[in-house]
Amino acid sequence: MSEAYRSAGVDIDAGNEAVERMKAHVKSTARPGVMGELGGFGGLFALRGYEEPVLVASTDGVGTKLKVAFTMDRHDTIGIDCVAMCVNDIVVQGAEPLFFLDYLATGKLSPAQAEAVVAGIARGCRDAGCALIGGETAEMPGMYVAGEYDVAGFCVGAAERARLLTGDRIRPGDVILGLASDGLHSNGYSLARKVLLEGKTNLLEQVVPWGGETVGETLLRPTRIYVKTFLRLMETLDVKGGAHITGGGLIENVPRMLPAGCGVEIDRRAWDVPPLFRWIQKEGGISEEDMVRTFNMGIGMVVFLPREQAEEALAVARECGETAWIIGRVTEKEGYWSKGDSK
Repeated sequence: MSEAYRSAGVDIDAGNEAVERMKAHVKSTARPGVMGELGGFGGLFALRGYEEPVLVASTDGVGTKLKVAFTMDRHDTIGIDCVAMCVNDIVVQGAEPLFFLDYLATGKLSPAQAEAVVAGIARGCRDAGCALIGGETAEMPGMYVAGEYDVAGFCVGAAERARLLTGDRIRPGDVILGLASDGLHSNGYSLARKVLLEGKTNLLEQVVPWGGETVGETLLRPTRIYVKTFLRLMETLDVKGGAHITGGGLIENVPRMLPAGCGVEIDRRAWDVPPLFRWIQKEGGISEEDMVRTFNMGIGMVVFLPREQAEEALAVARECGETAWIIGRVTEKEGYWSKGDSK
């Protein structure tokens, strides 16, 4: 390789090693439609089996959750987050995620670290049923602190035009199914880190007050991928819409799916808020309003269904391995309304 380029901080040999390490992980995500091998100038995918397909795309990153991964020197779950933030946004519009591409940028490439990140991306793709068909690993000296990186993803899915979920069929009286989150997912970490970690020594290695995991392990729990559950609900029930609960919480994300003339009433007594959220709130002296506008508070996704299908929806979700509750209903009064104090 060019010794001049190496002296400038870019190691092409390390890049080639990283690609070789990634190949097996990428291959593990193959699904019908994938064409070609890793290493081409573009990923290839043949769209089949749709009569009137509509493509649905999403792109996202992981945010400052990366700072926890850097401190822990653990990189095997961050890729799952990257995939989840994209595929969960796609599936609530009625689309099946088909393929994914990633972008990994760092100041000095570590092939082992890059492989760990991509292994997580591949695992997320397998969980979502989509193929990892390409990406970019960029080594940019001077752009990142040693040992740090940024990762982002881009996903494309497809749906039959007639089965797109736009929320236009949602009506007053419909119920809202809530699917449990696995923690903070990938939102609110700037606040969580300020409250739990800023100025504290080795807190990441301490066991959380309710026992079991360390603080670091708890904060690195990957975002839950709801794709297979949501598609299963669509196959068996009259799903009218959904919302991925990310930054802004239930208050900001649920109304995005509502048609004019509809609002929602959320019963905050319907589920138990996980202890992590209450710990952050107590340690930071954070108001309830700030908490529900920053975090998912234990609900990672919601699904809108007819009232008469509520019990069946709960059964299907639980068969898919989800913890689920009916957390509210659609009302004629526009806006977001809540009743009761959360548990």
